[in-house]
Amino acid sequence: MRRGHNYLAGAAAGVWLLIIAIPLYAMVSSSLKTRTDFSNSGPLALPTEPTLQNMLEVIASSFPRYLLNTAIVTVAVVALVVALVVPLAYVVVRNRGRAVSTIFRVFLLGLAIPVQAVAIPVFYLISIAGLYDNLIGVILPTAAFCLPVCTLVLSGAMRDVSPEMYEALALDGGGSFRAFWTLAVPLSRSGIATIVVYSALQAWNGFLFPLVLTQSVDTKTIPLGLFDFQTQFSVNMPALMSAVLLSTIPVLIVYLIARRSLVQGLMGIGGK
Repeated sequence: MRRGHNYLAGAAAGVWLLIIAIPLYAMVSSSLKTRTDFSNSGPLALPTEPTLQNMLEVIASSFPRYLLNTAIVTVAVVALVVALVVPLAYVVVRNRGRAVSTIFRVFLLGLAIPVQAVAIPVFYLISIAGLYDNLIGVILPTAAFCLPVCTLVLSGAMRDVSPEMYEALALDGGGSFRAFWTLAVPLSRSGIATIVVYSALQAWNGFLFPLVLTQSVDTKTIPLGLFDFQTQFSVNMPALMSAVLLSTIPVLIVYLIARRSLVQGLMGIGGK
């Protein structure tokens, strides 16, 4: 039977696309304006005299240092999350014991704990450990708060792997490590891509932990560095929008590379 066109869904998608496109257009348009042009015409008007001076000003500031710090934090958080969550999710899926199930439920309680509620205890622990104003002090708690969600997502993806495949591998003489490395990991790549993108976004956009756990310019990340374009009495909006635009490019590239696996992982079809 031939299906008709869903005009209502198309109209709703168009409205949603417009809602998303307007802020992006305002950001790009503002980054190409001078401060005078922005003050006179606002963020939605086309720039009268497009300029790249704002980009050059951002690059000439401490922004490259903030970008490097954020990249270090993001790569380290993603590496920690993948190294811990992949074997943990495999154990949760393959081990049917009551102890593992109980530990998994307790572990997921972290989903109900907001970051703001533990900011002071985390600050105390990081200070006692001598990691205050150090990127390691930002990496560890950021990765810790990514673990519950990532474990939940990846364990769901690994549950989609057929038990018959594990049985066939066992009949061929494959042990647990071989089943993990040659079966569970390759067939869960969509779930792994999901946790990579999720943890990368949490680390890249993280604001509270860098704010509480760092102090010097050498350890600032991009969310904190954006305040450099704000003074006591004014905000350099074109430069700020240029910095925001530059900071979104790496995240956009990661999403474009992993978008298909990300959607499949979020839909729970990572193992199929």
